[in-house]
Amino acid sequence: MNTFGTIYRLTSFGESHGPGIGGVIDGCPAGIELDTAFIQQELNRRKPGQSRITTPRKEDDEVQFLSGIYEGKTTGTPIGFIIWNKNQHSSDYDDMKAVYRPSHADYTYQTKYGIRDPRGGGRSSARETIARCVAGAIAKLALKRYGIQIQAYTSQVGPIRLAGGYQDYDLSLTEASDVRCPDPKTASEMETLIAEVKSKGDTIGGVITCVAKGVPVGLGEPVFGKLHAALGHAMLTINAVKGFEYGDGFNAALFRGSERNDRFFNDNGHINTRTNYSGGIQGGISNGQDIYFRVAFKSVATILMEQETVNRAGEDTILKARGRHDPCVLPRAVPIVESMTALTLLDYLLIQKTRKNV
Repeated sequence: MNTFGTIYRLTSFGESHGPGIGGVIDGCPAGIELDTAFIQQELNRRKPGQSRITTPRKEDDEVQFLSGIYEGKTTGTPIGFIIWNKNQHSSDYDDMKAVYRPSHADYTYQTKYGIRDPRGGGRSSARETIARCVAGAIAKLALKRYGIQIQAYTSQVGPIRLAGGYQDYDLSLTEASDVRCPDPKTASEMETLIAEVKSKGDTIGGVITCVAKGVPVGLGEPVFGKLHAALGHAMLTINAVKGFEYGDGFNAALFRGSERNDRFFNDNGHINTRTNYSGGIQGGISNGQDIYFRVAFKSVATILMEQETVNRAGEDTILKARGRHDPCVLPRAVPIVESMTALTLLDYLLIQKTRKNV
């Protein structure tokens, strides 16, 4: 279960405090120009230590490609890669070897496997997602051929949220703030809240919104491979994700069909819809409109405050975690959401090419 995808497939490996994180990408189309500067930029957006509101762990996160590339282009063969870990503080986790962190994967991993790597959470650490960002960056380069663009941004931190939808903001401003929110005023409020939470040793959650533009009609595999189901699955594999909704989402329950049906019309010889409450997907298949969705992230489980818990013997104890942890995952999770979206859309585009040449 460490492999994602059907045709465009990523298998990842590695732990937070092991020698490195890596992966193998199979099914990548040949002839894609590998823009290494772009790929590194995507990794830089995810890497730790990039601002005052993220973990202070410092990693270069430079990817080393091992196979599948010749003269700067993909060859169609498996692409192997690795990112070496260079700044582990494993001793920070000595006190947690026999203690279960509340709401963390410590207890479930120990019970499932009978053994676990307590250093940084081992395989359950969000550092694993760096492999997704490598594969996602390459997927983005492949999707450019089809005019597909993906943009995610932080739309909520705790109670502070953007009032409008993605159409109401200049998404090119997303990278202008540390929190990756496209509205400067709201971004400042979010960053102040995260800094306050961090100063108390606590953590906080929020919501990331993502939009994919230029997706052609026809992507999606009914009945059990609906496109929105695949995107939901992709998002729910990301650490700390607790919810996914696309289009109207849960608000759809509030309206009648007469109020929320996306009506078709002839737009100069092209079939279009006057609204997009469906979020670009109908019947599990993309309809050519923008695909947009929201992903809810919980607060990080590891907090630098005293908490009641138990040890492996089931005895009550008090834990005050040490180490370097994000007070809020949202800023670094934005590129991860984009990467998982790119992996899913490229995979489904390649599947559609087996159904109908697109």
